[in-house]
Amino acid sequence: MAVAWIVLVFPIGLLVVGAIRLRETIMPITLPEWAERTALLGIVLAAYSAVHVIVFGPTTSPVLGLGHFGFSVLLDPVSVILLLLTSILAWVILRFSATHLHGEAGEGSFTFFVCLTLAGIALLVTSGNLVQLGLAWVATAIGVNRLLIFYSDRPGARRAARKNIIFARAADIALAVGLLLLYRAYGVFDIAAINAAARTGFVPPAAVLAAACLAVAAVLQSALLPVQGWLIGAIEAPTPVLALLHAGVVSAGGFLLIRFSDVMLGAPIILAALVIVGGFSALVGSIVMLTQSAAKTALAWSTVSQMGFIMLQCGLGLFPLALLHIFAHALYKAHAFLIAAQAGHVISAARRLGPVAPASVRNVALAMGIAITLYALVGLPLGLVEKSPQAVALGAILVFGVGYLVAQGLADAAPRELGMATARASVLFVVSFLGFQWVAQTLTAGTLPPTPQAGPLEWMLIILTLFSFTAVTVLQALLPLWSAHPAVRGLRVHVTNGFYFNARADRFAGAWKTDTRTKDT
Repeated sequence: MAVAWIVLVFPIGLLVVGAIRLRETIMPITLPEWAERTALLGIVLAAYSAVHVIVFGPTTSPVLGLGHFGFSVLLDPVSVILLLLTSILAWVILRFSATHLHGEAGEGSFTFFVCLTLAGIALLVTSGNLVQLGLAWVATAIGVNRLLIFYSDRPGARRAARKNIIFARAADIALAVGLLLLYRAYGVFDIAAINAAARTGFVPPAAVLAAACLAVAAVLQSALLPVQGWLIGAIEAPTPVLALLHAGVVSAGGFLLIRFSDVMLGAPIILAALVIVGGFSALVGSIVMLTQSAAKTALAWSTVSQMGFIMLQCGLGLFPLALLHIFAHALYKAHAFLIAAQAGHVISAARRLGPVAPASVRNVALAMGIAITLYALVGLPLGLVEKSPQAVALGAILVFGVGYLVAQGLADAAPRELGMATARASVLFVVSFLGFQWVAQTLTAGTLPPTPQAGPLEWMLIILTLFSFTAVTVLQALLPLWSAHPAVRGLRVHVTNGFYFNARADRFAGAWKTDTRTKDT
């Protein structure tokens, strides 16, 4: 049990170092180094926790506090993986911040709120009881909102912070109601005990209502459509904040569903709603991303798309793959934002409606056929037929991206080298996907529930998802052929503006009215 409590040294250390920085007017040069060292300690503790889980299995520490109100640490594959991710991100972001904001006014308060947010995430992913989970969720939200207005003289930053307050408070309320309903349903605050009871099939009506509240909180936290406006507007914040938001904070919604996956499986209608909302956000986000001229804005819409895909995976009951997606996306997106200034040439190439050499209808059809054939040839020897229909469908959706890639290599004007490169990349992608899928399922076996058997509702969602992603992929591949048509040009205007979801959110939040009171200097 003492081993589990040791994990608390990481978030407590972050808070102590951050508090010292907050009180300092002239920053000692050693303090930024201590923040980084605390993050390195977190990495060591995460690795030590992983060894403990491997040797002794999952464990929950007793509550350190008064009755049910206090701290308790749950160590299992989910918490260990995400604690390792959090500590790595903390080290990278704090190290980057020490240079990026050196000498700026408010550097001390910035470091404090970064440490507060990171500590909240660490406490959230290791929560062993409902009380700690709720408090950590709120602490993270407070830190995020203060970081969004670090440059308070920027109207865009104020608008983003105002929208964040509204949606974050709504997420807090939904989470609080959900946690109270979980306690009412199972009579305990212990998260492991709740999941164990739900795993037996005991899902009372209060638990179904709790699943609905948790889903609402997850959607709001993940900035899915139509509440993504605050995340898109967050590009006014400093670069380390963007890395923290997109790589860590928004993933808390996916973590919430994964942590209570056994409860969520008892509410198939709620999972179906997550498939629809997540799939819609994934499709729209990926389309809008391609039309953005600014690198950070394109990356922000990419996050909306990826969070939608994570919600889609959770809705299909593919919780191990959603956990893998969170880990991989966080590392990629943190790196992408921290090098955003150098990534401009990549985004400028990606924002076009299509490739330099447009693919014909024949080439696109051939590419999709090749991608599906490749998926079958590589997947069958690796046990594809033994996987659930949901997992097979998810792989097919990702393979559509391979088909889009292959179509570029098959374009009539494409050089031979491009065709060979796309072929190699396609094979590597399929093999990697199946390999990582096996790793995720192996690591979480016994902790996360297996994918449920597909019934009529699940089959309907699978077919709808496959049809939607196929249609959008083919449309993206063929759109360059019609780019000169007036209707396509008009559509691009709407897509570039994100179908005006953000403008509607501004009107809802009253943000524009707020800005008119303060004249820009």
